Amino acid sequence: MPEILSGGGVNEVWRDGARVLRPAGPWTPRVHGLLRHLRAQGFTAAPAPHGLSADGREVLDFLPGDVSNYPLTPAAASSRALVSAARLLRGYHDSTVGYLPGDGWMFPPRPPAEVVCHGDFAPHNCVMDGEEVVGIIDFDTAHPGPRLWDVAYAVYRWAPLTAAEEGFGTVAEQAVRARMFCDAYGLDVAGRAALVDQAIARLHDLVAFMRAQAAAGSRAFAAHLADGHHLLYRGDAAYLERERAGFEEHLLGP
Repeated sequence: MPEILSGGGVNEVWRDGARVLRPAGPWTPRVHGLLRHLRAQGFTAAPAPHGLSADGREVLDFLPGDVSNYPLTPAAASSRALVSAARLLRGYHDSTVGYLPGDGWMFPPRPPAEVVCHGDFAPHNCVMDGEEVVGIIDFDTAHPGPRLWDVAYAVYRWAPLTAAEEGFGTVAEQAVRARMFCDAYGLDVAGRAALVDQAIARLHDLVAFMRAQAAAGSRAFAAHLADGHHLLYRGDAAYLERERAGFEEHLLGP
């Protein structure tokens, strides 16, 4: 019998044996094309698509393992998870190079379109085996864009770069973890120099998207606004601006 999976912040997701059923959207054909491309490239850490169910939901492989919500589980907060997440993101990005169809995504393509960004590469969208990140799920927000747009948000989520009184350690401890992620991903010096600015821009973009979706009638995003999620993101953007020097010292230091 199908069971509802916990942790879905926007969509209601069901598991039926080896398959997952999720609400489909106008972007689903693009996402399924991406997932088929990943398989053709030998990247198997994302679910394979199986079209639509009789009632119009998308059907995907179920990826076995654990998914952390917030607060992060000890496994998801571990250094091993951080490093393996960065390596998996790099492998995913590299597998999308050259696959850049145009419009039809939830988010519009963002120049320069170097890769297909996942759009929400965070612990709640990664599958773990112990402390190892082994899978990526929920590609609704995928869209062509620059690597750094995805990496900056991933660092924000995995370090995480959130106000110290609300988050994970001191500025210095978060900065060390941010550097570890960038090292494991293989981010170049130019990317590290621009990472804080990109993370700030990404957070403001997220708030604007939430407000637009709520105004368009999304009950899920209206609930997020009512719960103050936008205030958290705006506060974290201000925190990154305020502590920029401390983060960039670690990101750019020897």
